[in-house]
Amino acid sequence: MYRIFVINPGSTSTKVALFEDDRNIWEKKIFHEADTLAAYGSVNDQLDYRYSVICDTLNEDGIDLSGIDAIACRGGSSYTVESGVYSVSRKMIEDTRNAVGGAEHASMLGVQLGEMFMKRFGGQLFTRDPIVVDEYCDNARMTGVRGLYRSLSSHALNQKAVARRYASLSGRNYEDMDLIVAHIDGGITVAAHRHGRMIDCNSGAGGDGPYTPSRIGSIGVADLLGSGLLNDPEKFYHMCNIGGGLTDLLGTNDADLVLKMIEEGDRSARRAWDGMIYQICKQIGAMAAVLEGNAEAILLTGGLVRYDSVAESIRRRCEWIAPVHVFPGEEEMEALADGALRVLRGEIKAGNYTGKPVFSGFED
Repeated sequence: MYRIFVINPGSTSTKVALFEDDRNIWEKKIFHEADTLAAYGSVNDQLDYRYSVICDTLNEDGIDLSGIDAIACRGGSSYTVESGVYSVSRKMIEDTRNAVGGAEHASMLGVQLGEMFMKRFGGQLFTRDPIVVDEYCDNARMTGVRGLYRSLSSHALNQKAVARRYASLSGRNYEDMDLIVAHIDGGITVAAHRHGRMIDCNSGAGGDGPYTPSRIGSIGVADLLGSGLLNDPEKFYHMCNIGGGLTDLLGTNDADLVLKMIEEGDRSARRAWDGMIYQICKQIGAMAAVLEGNAEAILLTGGLVRYDSVAESIRRRCEWIAPVHVFPGEEEMEALADGALRVLRGEIKAGNYTGKPVFSGFED
């Protein structure tokens, strides 16, 4: 039997779990208030705080990691990689900490936290499908500026896990299907999956796509210039990942609190919530165009789809595109543990991080 400790830092929470083979025997989700995270100047500055709250949680529940076989952690802003399971090297940790992939996002704490626990308890260190998985088609890379290409940061781990699960439930292979997958939580990404590859997606941690509980989403460049926000790069990047969206509009990233405000008749809360759902639907429509109208299903996943009203609103606007299927919560913990387990069992070989991006520009 293999024991695998899973660490998954997100924009509003840190999730940890302990697996024995493929059985999840313990799991906790530690929610972080926006004000708590806002006290830190950068995501990397949160490292010791998140490590301490994980340790406190382990101690409170009497979880002993001594003799752990593997630690599987969410991957962050290294250089882009192909989809798969990777051994975490010192180079990957350094590149992730330095955010060479361009996105300052909580996932960059995953491999760093993993290393801290590995040094303390041992075990092998793995990651799977980090936020910088690059399977873009050429058209998706383009911008109107010479030599400037679209960055990418997505919930590839959960998106691919949910897509594989849906394919399995349908008696199909993920690699044979065209799907639209929307991860809706503290961060929101919507991707077009064509035959097992995410060929286009909004760059969630890069200020692209719908605004979210904690991110500003897409805003016209001229509007940003006029706002003066670009004059303060530190504040701007903070709002891209932590301090924007519902946090800035309403003072909270807590969906339960926002919905309570709506129930009590708060018009600002209603506008902010409805606007976010509206923009998610627009992004789904964009991915339908990417797939040339051939999407077989729209899969909704992430923490916010536990609210029935979210799926109902999206169905009303988007079910003409394809049937909508809901997978509340996430498949990330299971996907991370499964990847590590398959390597430990010798079923697959972990990839090695090259330290070079998948794409660095067109040759002609």
